[in-house]
Amino acid sequence: MGENVSKFKWMMTVLLALSMIAAACGDDDDADEAASDSASAVEEENEDSAEEEPAEQEEAVEEEPVVEVETDELVLAFDANGDGTITIGVAAAGPRDDNGYYQSLVNFAEDFSADNGFAPPIVSDNIGPAEAAQAMSDLAQQGVDILMVGASEIAEPLPELTEQFPDIFWYCNCGAGFQELPGLAQATDWGAAVHYTAGVAMGGVLQEQGSTSAVFLGCCDINFEVEAYNATVFGLQSVDPSFTMEYVGTGDFPFDFDNSANATAALTNAKANGATLVYAYLGGALDPVGQLATDEGIAVFSAGPADVCEREIPWTGGVVFDGGSYAAQALRLIVDGELAEGSTFDFPTEPGLNGGVLCDGSADAQALIDGAFGLLAAYDGELLGALGGISAEAYAGG
Repeated sequence: MGENVSKFKWMMTVLLALSMIAAACGDDDDADEAASDSASAVEEENEDSAEEEPAEQEEAVEEEPVVEVETDELVLAFDANGDGTITIGVAAAGPRDDNGYYQSLVNFAEDFSADNGFAPPIVSDNIGPAEAAQAMSDLAQQGVDILMVGASEIAEPLPELTEQFPDIFWYCNCGAGFQELPGLAQATDWGAAVHYTAGVAMGGVLQEQGSTSAVFLGCCDINFEVEAYNATVFGLQSVDPSFTMEYVGTGDFPFDFDNSANATAALTNAKANGATLVYAYLGGALDPVGQLATDEGIAVFSAGPADVCEREIPWTGGVVFDGGSYAAQALRLIVDGELAEGSTFDFPTEPGLNGGVLCDGSADAQALIDGAFGLLAAYDGELLGALGGISAEAYAGG
């Protein structure tokens, strides 16, 4: 993971250039207005009977499609079997209805397909590493044109599968990354940077609570969890070195993020030990922990969804790494020729895309988050070095 730092600097340089272009293009708004005929006869004023011009009704704003691409263009780019339409397959390591990362990916595939009049996606979920090869082979044989792999933990069979089914466009939301393959397009993010900003957000909450203790509920101490946990603690303690966060595993090795009974019990125990904030780094157990924390008056952060602040559970905040948002951006890049099979796109860590967010947070807490993103955007050498070390330690040995 040592190369992630240089990748990150490159990504931010590109991002800055693109933002300058966007700003330059943003001034092209059409300011022309239809001029009224001022030479018309002047009507006699009669305030009692004069009626105000009825306000022009605002045109109904149509909901924007998930990806703004012409349907014909999509078919041309992705129709693997020549049937004139696109069918998406989704391979998810967790439950499709986890209200978290995997559901956001499935929702994207469903919305994208509906927007373009395509068939509903074919989804295979709760795939473990041992059955990944068979599950994805089964998907590939059901006439899919695009096969979206939800995470790197089920990516091991991809070298063989991409060769066996070369006509399918294979895409992986691969988190920390997977080996580059000629038949695979993938997108990654930097978990350490994302979770550093989240830790800062959580530190702002603890600071306002006048508390010092938080808990991180995860699965089973696997590498990307180690990276997420250590980076969150780093961000938390950058706000106040006295802040602490305990890691508690709640699932069975290797990828059980869905054990609601264990997770809620762990939260109850953490509260008894003085924790006033919980980060639910979970899948199927996400909402049960969120609801219990809310009921018990504990600040709670979700993991994954971009719409965390719009949900029924009143989350304190979230750590955004939204599978659907990533897939939507990746698909646009693919259509534009900027992400091809055999290549990797590294998502930057930036507000509005990923990282820590607060729902109805204070101005002071938000200022802390803004400062964290600012340091990343400024390529702060000390910060990037520390985060690079966190990633390297987490993934040492594979």
